[in-house]
Amino acid sequence: MFAFLIRHSLLFMFLAAILGFLLPSLSLTIFPFLSYVLFSLMTLTLLGIKQNALILRLRDKKIWGYALLHAVFYMLFIGAIGWLFSANASLQLAMVSVAATGSLFATPAIVRALGFDSVEAMAMTIATTLFLPVVIFITLLFYQGDSVHLDLVSYFLRLVIFVFGPMAFSFVVHTFAPREALDRMLLKISPYTILLVFVFPFGLIGSFRVLYNTDPMAALNYLLIATGLCVLFFFVSLAMYWRSGKEMALIAAITSGNRNVLLTYSIAGALLGPAFLPLAGALQLPTSLLPIMTRWLNKRL
Repeated sequence: MFAFLIRHSLLFMFLAAILGFLLPSLSLTIFPFLSYVLFSLMTLTLLGIKQNALILRLRDKKIWGYALLHAVFYMLFIGAIGWLFSANASLQLAMVSVAATGSLFATPAIVRALGFDSVEAMAMTIATTLFLPVVIFITLLFYQGDSVHLDLVSYFLRLVIFVFGPMAFSFVVHTFAPREALDRMLLKISPYTILLVFVFPFGLIGSFRVLYNTDPMAALNYLLIATGLCVLFFFVSLAMYWRSGKEMALIAAITSGNRNVLLTYSIAGALLGPAFLPLAGALQLPTSLLPIMTRWLNKRL
C-alpha cells in the first residue's frame, strides 16, 4: 500500500486537498498540528541532504537572486495588480502576503519525487524563508500602518526550530553516525517523507470550505485568484530561469509556486486580515496540482 502511495504521491497530494474540502471538520481539527508535521518533514528532508553541499549552495549569489524574485518582485507586482484593479483592501493584503511568503518546506521532498535536485530546492526554500520577516513586515506596514506589531521573536524562534534546528541535528548525525548505517536508514525512510506532504493540503483547505459554506460565489472568486497567483508565480519563474537550463527552470518554477502560508500565518496571525486563511486554503488546490503539471512539462519539454 505504501509503495502504491509513494509511486502516485503527486496525484495523492491533490486528492488530499479534495478530501480536506469534503471533510472540513477534520481538516480544521488537523490545522493546529501542522507545525509539528512541518518540523518532522524538515528534519527528515535535511537528514537526506549533505550539509556541506547545502551550505555551498547558500553561498551562491544566484540563490539570493532567486529569493529576491520570489519575495520582493512578486510582492510589488501583485500589489500593483491589486491597486490597478481596485481590489478589496482585505483581499489585497492577503494576495500581497502570499506573494511575500517563502517557499513551502515540503518543496524539496516534492522536487525529489520529481527526480530533480532537492539540494537546490532546499537552498531556495531557506533563502526565501530568511527574507520573509523583512518582506512581510514591509507589507503589513504599508497596509496596516501603525497598528503593526510583528512578533519577530516568535518568527526567529520558529526559524531556529524549523530551519537551523534540523540543520544542526542533521550535521551532528552526519558527523557522528556510521556512514553505512546512516545511508541504509535514509534509503529506507526517504521515500516516505513525501507522505507527510499530504497533510498540508488536507489541513489548510478547511478555512476555504468554511467560506464556501457561507458564500459559494466568494469562494469561487478566491479559487480563481489563488489559481491565477500560482500560475503567475510558476510561469514567470520558469521564463526567468529558462536560460539556466530546463531542470533549473522547473525547480525555480515549482519552488515559486509553493508558498509556506502556514509559517506566514504563524508569524503575523490576525494582522493578515480575514481574507488570508480562506485564500491560503484555496491555494491548496492549484498548488497540489503544480507537481503534476511540472512532471508533464518535464516530459513535454
